[in-house]
Amino acid sequence: MIDQPQLEGGPARADAGRRHLLRRLRVAPLLLLAGIALAGCNYPAFEAENPADLQGRHIFYLWSGMVIAGLIVGGFVLVLILWASFRYRAPKNDDGAVPKQTHSRIGWEVAYTTVPILIVAGIFGFTLHTLNEVDAMDPHPALKVHVIAYRWGWIFDYLGTNVSIHTTTSGYPQLVLPENETTEIILTSNDVVHEFMVPAFLFGRYAQPGIVNRFDFTPSRTGVFQGHCAVYCGLYHAEMLFTLRVAPPATFSSWLQTQEAHAA
Repeated sequence: MIDQPQLEGGPARADAGRRHLLRRLRVAPLLLLAGIALAGCNYPAFEAENPADLQGRHIFYLWSGMVIAGLIVGGFVLVLILWASFRYRAPKNDDGAVPKQTHSRIGWEVAYTTVPILIVAGIFGFTLHTLNEVDAMDPHPALKVHVIAYRWGWIFDYLGTNVSIHTTTSGYPQLVLPENETTEIILTSNDVVHEFMVPAFLFGRYAQPGIVNRFDFTPSRTGVFQGHCAVYCGLYHAEMLFTLRVAPPATFSSWLQTQEAHAA
């Protein structure tokens, strides 16, 4: 029988290699945490710190709360995993004996069953409340605008006036709304499914043929915001753009009067 050559250092070298590997594995969770922290700097929930409307603010608060709750739960679970990994790792002089076994811990089992149920119930409750706030309709809005989507443009009809803004070959249309006043949007489609999306408002809603969707906007700050169709609707979908300008009430009234005079 031919003896196999032994590696230089023998078992001692193998043990040193295992210890080196374990040290590397201990660093891995720290690197993972650092990566998550750095990635969180550009996390979408913290990019929209100032939504441009009241409804979007409700959505932002819900989303931020869920992100923070997720980070807390994830951090707690990670701490438990690391604690169990280091606390109950095999000692250096492990003789291979089976450690003491515990059949059950009723208190802990009830806790880790009840707590997740309470967390999910809380998220459901806050989500339902936010949905009700976002979908709530003012019975007496300051303005009503009929938004009509078609391939590949938009028509903004200001109800009660003769003002109609629409897409032209020379440019994209602009929807002008008064600041801190509620506007009811009546959304329809003339052909296929589109989506009326204003990212700065954290809001999007389908425009579907044969279906009338209604929702309120209450802009909370002035500015010009980009809008677009967020559902692929055909060849020139990428050109189905518009802008939304929020103006002070006096400026908006002056603009509307000027548009009515031009239309007349």
